Amino acid sequence: MQRGHIPGQNQTSRKKQRKYAYMPTVEKRRRNMLLCAILLGCVMVFSAWQLISYAVDYFAAQRASNELRELYYEPTEVPTASPTPSPAPTPTPTLEPEATPTPSPTPATHLEALRYPGNPYSVISSRFQKLRRQNGDIVGWLSIRDMLDEAVVQRDNTYYLRRDYRGYHNVNGALFLDESINLKSRPYTLLIYGHNMKTGAMFGNLRNYENLHYYQKNPFVTFDTMYEEGRYVIFAITELSTNSKDYNYFSFGRLNTNHIAWRSEAISDLKSHSVFLVDIDVQPDDQLLLLITCVDDEEERRVVAARRVREGETEEALQRKVNSARKW
Repeated sequence: MQRGHIPGQNQTSRKKQRKYAYMPTVEKRRRNMLLCAILLGCVMVFSAWQLISYAVDYFAAQRASNELRELYYEPTEVPTASPTPSPAPTPTPTLEPEATPTPSPTPATHLEALRYPGNPYSVISSRFQKLRRQNGDIVGWLSIRDMLDEAVVQRDNTYYLRRDYRGYHNVNGALFLDESINLKSRPYTLLIYGHNMKTGAMFGNLRNYENLHYYQKNPFVTFDTMYEEGRYVIFAITELSTNSKDYNYFSFGRLNTNHIAWRSEAISDLKSHSVFLVDIDVQPDDQLLLLITCVDDEEERRVVAARRVREGETEEALQRKVNSARKW
């Protein structure tokens, strides 16, 4: 036996070493578990805050829309003109028309700017005068049966992405007309944007139009501007890309022009990419209305395209064409 050596001393020492080595591991695990619990709690609190924030914004947007809706549908007085005596016609001498050579027609390449029929001086209607006292950016009202009944605003294309119709912050944003469209004369194309909200707010329910039965039940859209009323029939429902490398790339600029060939080409692309084949005639000089929202991919757009119901057309005749629509 070695001097100074106590039997069992090495064994006891090794046990103490193992014990002390084990204690930091336990403490480390406890700290990690506590940290995970804190992080999980933070995530839950943040998620709850987001849900509450979305709910608050949703109901705030609904309240703002309801207030505007009441104002929009409030009866307005129609001014009546007092009768004035018409002067007696004075006879005018008849002149023999001079024979003039008839010039050969040249095909037009561009559409001419048009005034509003019945409102050539672009006078704002009394209904919209009331709305614009609430917000001077309000330029229209969009209605789709059982889906939408909302004001449409116009400023730059970013301002209303996170603001409601009153200009207050709201994740739902507002429906807005493309900034490049000038309403002083009747535009040939109207582009309206809105968020694809999961709650169905704004343009969240446009996805319903990818169902043939829904489309056939709701093929008409009403869009009134501050200068005239408008009724439109949907002729294409599609998903397009803003990425020029994608097969379904679409340049909206071709429609937002008066160039006849470009418009004709864009209309053909809309119809060929549509999920349904619809026998509705669309010409470059038709006024078009496009409802545009994002899809899952930031570069993808869901588009519902409609054209103005022409003078002399009946909705019954258009409905029959919609009823014969089918998938490609």
